[in-house]
Amino acid sequence: MDTVVRNRKNNKSSPKNEKIKKGKEDTTPDPDDMLKKSIEKLQQLNENISRDSGDGESAPDTPPPETSPDEAMQTSSDSASTPTKVPGTPTRKDTKQKSQTSKKSKIKTSAKEQPLNSPLELNLHLDGMSVMIFTVSFLTRIFRLESPKGIVFDELHYGKYAGLYMQNTFFFDSQPPLGKQLIALAAYLAGFDGNFKFDRIGSPYDMTVPVSAMRLVPSFFGSLLMPTVYNVMLELGVSHYAGALATFLMIFDNAILVQSRFMLMEGILMFFGMFGLLCILKFRHFYKQPYSLPWFGCLIMGAASLGAAVCVRYFGIFTFILGVGILAKDFWTMVGDRLVSDRQLLGHFLTRAFIFITIPMALYVTCFCIHLNMLYKAGPNDNIMTSAFQASLEGGLAAIVANQPVKVLHGSQITLRHTHGRTCWLHSHDAVYPVKYPDGRGSSHQQQVTCYSYKDVNNWWIVKKPEIEELVVSEPHEPIKNGDIIELVHGLTSRLLNAHDVAAAMSPHNQEVAAYIDYNVSMPAQSLWRVDILNGDATDGYWHAVESQIRLIHLNSSQALKFSGRQLPDWGFRQHEIVTDKVTDQEDTIWNVEEHRYTRIDDKKEREKDLIRTEMIPMERKNLTFWNKFYELQYKMLFNNQENVAGHMYASEPLDWLLLKRGVAYWISSNSNAQIHFLGNVVTWLSGTLGLVAYLGLFVLYLLRRQRACYDLPDDVWNKFCTFGEVLGIGYAIHYFPYFLVDRTLFLHHYMPAYMFKLCLLAAVVEHGHYLIADYLKAPRLAKVYIGAVGLWMASILYVFWVFSPVTYGTVDLTADQVLSLAWRDTWDLIIHK
Repeated sequence: MDTVVRNRKNNKSSPKNEKIKKGKEDTTPDPDDMLKKSIEKLQQLNENISRDSGDGESAPDTPPPETSPDEAMQTSSDSASTPTKVPGTPTRKDTKQKSQTSKKSKIKTSAKEQPLNSPLELNLHLDGMSVMIFTVSFLTRIFRLESPKGIVFDELHYGKYAGLYMQNTFFFDSQPPLGKQLIALAAYLAGFDGNFKFDRIGSPYDMTVPVSAMRLVPSFFGSLLMPTVYNVMLELGVSHYAGALATFLMIFDNAILVQSRFMLMEGILMFFGMFGLLCILKFRHFYKQPYSLPWFGCLIMGAASLGAAVCVRYFGIFTFILGVGILAKDFWTMVGDRLVSDRQLLGHFLTRAFIFITIPMALYVTCFCIHLNMLYKAGPNDNIMTSAFQASLEGGLAAIVANQPVKVLHGSQITLRHTHGRTCWLHSHDAVYPVKYPDGRGSSHQQQVTCYSYKDVNNWWIVKKPEIEELVVSEPHEPIKNGDIIELVHGLTSRLLNAHDVAAAMSPHNQEVAAYIDYNVSMPAQSLWRVDILNGDATDGYWHAVESQIRLIHLNSSQALKFSGRQLPDWGFRQHEIVTDKVTDQEDTIWNVEEHRYTRIDDKKEREKDLIRTEMIPMERKNLTFWNKFYELQYKMLFNNQENVAGHMYASEPLDWLLLKRGVAYWISSNSNAQIHFLGNVVTWLSGTLGLVAYLGLFVLYLLRRQRACYDLPDDVWNKFCTFGEVLGIGYAIHYFPYFLVDRTLFLHHYMPAYMFKLCLLAAVVEHGHYLIADYLKAPRLAKVYIGAVGLWMASILYVFWVFSPVTYGTVDLTADQVLSLAWRDTWDLIIHK
């Protein structure tokens, strides 16, 4: 074919061809002359190609040449009988390279001629499976969402917090506020005024409470969780069927449904955590496109979502750690890429670190900024906070300290509050320590000094300088400075705060603290105390009310006045013990003056009457910076375990969670037998535990065989199997095993994030089992049987979900026979192991 074409082209009549033919007829052609002509023709062809490339905006002026450079060389060689190669002239290889260059230029020209896409172009892509999963999940959660119209379990707390947000009233909770703020926002949009009192579980809601709107928030996030799980599974390499199976297991689990249907935090927590992981897994797709818009988008959304999980509950830190671990592993892989320079590696590390530090921290601080700015009124439990914090709230301690003097002087009447930890005030009353304790030890038999958790007239003490006898403030003032020696006189009994070398009642390794009674025995008073001001720089070394944090050091023993944390028996009225401790540098030795006024009456009887009828007039609040309040609130949230309710009837241990040994009764109707229980689907629950065992068994088996050079799985299948363990298996472990180290009361709902990872791993194991049968064993019939067994297993999950739906939704008034029937009792016992 090529010969025919060349001959046809060579037969074309042109001046050059005619001239060549004529030269053939007349004389033998000169090789140098023919080579020169061929070079001229090649130059002409190159000029034509250059014109063809153009500027990409208009058509070339001349049509492209009919022959390639190779054909032109062939033509010239055919016309010359004895071609000769001259050094320095283009060869066939050179002309071929020019031909390739011309082709590339044509491709670039055609690409330039295409219209450029707009940088703001938005392509909408909907995943039909994700939409269907969200729809099914949402329908299961909003079904009769307003029922029951009563307080369900922890709605007692979260509903109350929403009401306090509406009334700008401060409350203390040991978990971050983001989830509570989302529910409060829905309540605000629905017109809730916050006047309803969430007093006890089971109390009916009145018409002012937008129950459906407030429950819609966790229902919505719980529904979003399902398509998020589906896409996470796809990112891990499973099929669409396995991803759908994971969401099926979660949608039809009764426990997950209950936690994402009422005003509870777990649905919101799990969504933010799983969505953050999804963003990090998608971030891997842009490894070759660093610093692009999708690259930054996935990284920023992942950091924000994982940070939001921490802002809902502190247990979200486990998911955050998992996400950072995935990023660290991917970065370690990048370190081994020789195409990435050291400077690029440093840039990647700093960018990731900056985003994953600043964005979660900014979100966390923003949540608390909103929280503290909204809650500016004194609330029911603001006494957990320090005196300075309470003084910044409108109508609380601010009402007490508004007009009180600042500087503590000789003659000041004060109440001393334990600054950190448990809220209580230094207290004494007209009762003495027993002569002997039950263990046979003796006491000083002096007047008891305790720490009392309530405001009381016996909390008042008078500051006295040892060299001055009068207990009134006189001119000139005698301010107390850092390092001054003082005595503290109990306001109503006029006895001095004292410490002797006598073992304390409940803490024998510490010294007893008492109010001194002179029994005329060889035990003189040791009542001198040195004032150590910890933040003296802020007050120029003077002792200030509310603001100054002090330690009282017993002069004779050099030990500090301390709240021991132990409770006295009945003879001490169940109040808390006060001791001295030789270890002075600890939180329980820090005190501050809360209420303060100057003593103006010298007569003892009149002074006592004045103390008894003391009443403070509410005035304006005191200012405190946001950062001071933020720091104190963080400290209190970390070290005040408000949720630790010892001996709760529904408390459980982490080992109980594996087999679902104990559920939780969330709500029981006061009018009928309708009830809601926090119970998981027993089929999925036990299957998930078996799935964990199966994965670990297979992983160990594969690992041992690979060590023996028996590679049962192809590399891609083995890598995918390992990825399941790296994300889902480690995710389960991170969310489960730390609870063995937690010293607090635990409930089944703490297991929910770990349970979510367990169900995802179960779906992956089910698909892997099908692979082993269909592809490894090459048993198609057995694979069909396996699929049928999986179908029956899913049908049993649906059946158990349906059976327990009455105690999941709480919409059916059960009769006594239904509750106590054999079918119910057997399944019930199987679930909660009564």
